[in-house]
Amino acid sequence: MKKTIFALAAAATIAVGTLAAPTTADARCTGCWVGGAFIGGALLGGAIANSAPGYYGPAPGYEVYPNYYAGPPVGCPGGYWARRPLTDGYGNFVGYSKPRYFCP
Repeated sequence: MKKTIFALAAAATIAVGTLAAPTTADARCTGCWVGGAFIGGALLGGAIANSAPGYYGPAPGYEVYPNYYAGPPVGCPGGYWARRPLTDGYGNFVGYSKPRYFCP
């Protein structure tokens, strides 16, 4: 999602820059706002790329498994092991699924 938004912001900035470029060589600064658009696009893209959600909760349907002693399979800060409770056809609790590692 972040890559898509960043790509759209970059494409819009480039499009505005190419359409609004001055065609004559005059001393007036009629196209100075184009540079401002590039700077604004860079600031906006950087803010979007560095934004992160504030809460990492378990995935829907899973419960965090804090007593699983295996280390993380990948280098992911904030990752966690979780498992899904299993029920039978009547809704009675049967057990848990295999632990799964989630990387937010």
